Amino acid sequence: MYKFLFSIMCVVSLSAQIVDGVSIVVKEKAITMYEIKNVMRESNVDVNTAANILIRQKLEESEIADRKIKVSSSEVYEDIKKTARKNNMSVSQFYEAVLNSNAMTSQELKAEVKKKLLSQKLYSSIAYGKLSQPSESEIEEYYDLNKASFTYPSAFKVVIYQSENKALLAQKVRNPMFNSSDITVTQQVLEYDKISPDLARVLSTTPLNGFTQVIQNTQGGYMTFYIKELLHTKEAPLEMSSKIS
Repeated sequence: MYKFLFSIMCVVSLSAQIVDGVSIVVKEKAITMYEIKNVMRESNVDVNTAANILIRQKLEESEIADRKIKVSSSEVYEDIKKTARKNNMSVSQFYEAVLNSNAMTSQELKAEVKKKLLSQKLYSSIAYGKLSQPSESEIEEYYDLNKASFTYPSAFKVVIYQSENKALLAQKVRNPMFNSSDITVTQQVLEYDKISPDLARVLSTTPLNGFTQVIQNTQGGYMTFYIKELLHTKEAPLEMSSKIS
């Protein structure tokens, strides 16, 4: 049985098992090749990344159930209302925008928001719980078994969209065909070793041909990066792995 460690604010030891090269079993829950192929298609990722996404989801679901973490409908609505307000929309306008841009109904959106809030509560619970840190030998063993997970590109070929209006960039992220004269567009190659660790982490965790979240720039405006190409993947040494995990 292979040991999987996943963390946001601290590390938890969990496990999964490869079965006949056809599916993965995580805490007695199977992940089928059909599920993996769906994630590959929907997220435009390779088979290993898709499998890791699904493994993480199953581990989260199991931990959420074990810890009896719950999210109420009112918490879901408050989160949606807050997001709508940030985009200068009413809740009904936000529902309509999501439907038009992502073909997602209000009920489907609520289900996704509930998943997000459950995940946030899980990691808060982990962060404030009394959990033992892994030993150096456990970290090294995990690193040796999962070196493919600790690779990073030498550079990112990106398209940078900037605007004073955050809502316009949010609309661009939702609908890549949207254009506005208030959005400036530049292309740039960002070398991994020459950008900040925070930006490197954001770019590394954004799927190829996808947008990063909208973030504030140093001039008080906003920006989002479209990942156009990843250049020359490198293997990170163990001491650097925390930067890309």
